[in-house]
Amino acid sequence: MATEDGSGRVKALTWQGKRKIEYGEVPDPRIEEPTDAVIKVTSTGICGSDLHLYEVMSPFLDAGDVLGHESIGIVEETGSAVTNLSVGDRVVVPFQIACGSCFMCDQDLQTQCETTQVRAQGMGAALFGYTKLYGQIPGGQAEYLRVPQAQYGPIKVPHGPPDDRFVYLSDVLPTAWQAVQYAGIPAGGTVVVLGLGPIGDMSCRVALHHGFRVIGVDLVAERLERARRYGVEILEYGDDVADAIRDLTAGRGPDSVIDAVGMEAHGSPGARFAQQAAGLLPDAVQGALMQKAGVDRLAALLLAVDVVRRGGTISVIGVYGGMADPLPMLTIFDKQIQLRMGQANVRRWSDDILPLLGDDDPLKVDSFATHHLPLSEGPDAYDMFQKKRDGAVKVLLTP
Repeated sequence: MATEDGSGRVKALTWQGKRKIEYGEVPDPRIEEPTDAVIKVTSTGICGSDLHLYEVMSPFLDAGDVLGHESIGIVEETGSAVTNLSVGDRVVVPFQIACGSCFMCDQDLQTQCETTQVRAQGMGAALFGYTKLYGQIPGGQAEYLRVPQAQYGPIKVPHGPPDDRFVYLSDVLPTAWQAVQYAGIPAGGTVVVLGLGPIGDMSCRVALHHGFRVIGVDLVAERLERARRYGVEILEYGDDVADAIRDLTAGRGPDSVIDAVGMEAHGSPGARFAQQAAGLLPDAVQGALMQKAGVDRLAALLLAVDVVRRGGTISVIGVYGGMADPLPMLTIFDKQIQLRMGQANVRRWSDDILPLLGDDDPLKVDSFATHHLPLSEGPDAYDMFQKKRDGAVKVLLTP
């Protein structure tokens, strides 16, 4: 497929170093396998997990890697084995690449797909725009995107409504949906959501939609107010937040906690130092350290363990990166806590979510984005999102 100007180059956001994103030209995506498709991207999001690439995951990236894993667009071309899509179809592309027919996909564990597993790194299914650990597949913060396993992955959506209606099917919606499902909240129960960024915010909306009581915790005033407006009980994170949570839950703690923060947590100076120190090392040494040592800031997870009621469930949807992070196993065992976690299995949940994306819009996806910007402003958008400036919760980019 040639670009409109015939140059064989398209514009994209690429990683060039820690806190350095560049808008420039990359090779034109093309059909490489019979199961490929190429889409013209119409909207693409910046995910909270993209900030991990921006800040701490440099050992697993090369300069020029195309970022992004939240894309919606129009099918431009399909490989010979892709019979479910036609040129002109409007599709959302899940962030993971899965075949739909292996043992793991049959278990609805698409993030463990045995066809695309990155076995050389000991990791699960390949992901778009997400480091060597997950296949180093060029991402969707670009004008065009090659979609492997297109015979299964892309989700067809109707033409007409704005991209905001459907783009979150790529990641935010199924990730938040799985977070709530994994939390095992009992009927009439209470869930605490730690972190009100995009995933935490949407997890609150999904939990409220299911009729649960939701308490949201964050440091950022704008995010707390945004959640309060649609019915979340809010608490500002601080030294006394655990006691405040217990005061709101009959002294015993909530039935469930969703950790939507992950490695970006505040309140853990030692781990913050470990992250910063690791960033000063050569890539090979830094990568080995991150894969074998505890470099995460575990404040959110430790708070979850502290406040969840005995016999409760913690659902971890925030991304952690260290391989040897210390956990309070005595407390987890003694309190009989259940832990569930993992990357969201997009196609497992997409059919449940699609009926909620009609014009009544119960999850308020049409107004979920705080910023709409051209792709060319992507470098500044990363900086704004990372620094939580201007009320940034969700940024959508338009190529």
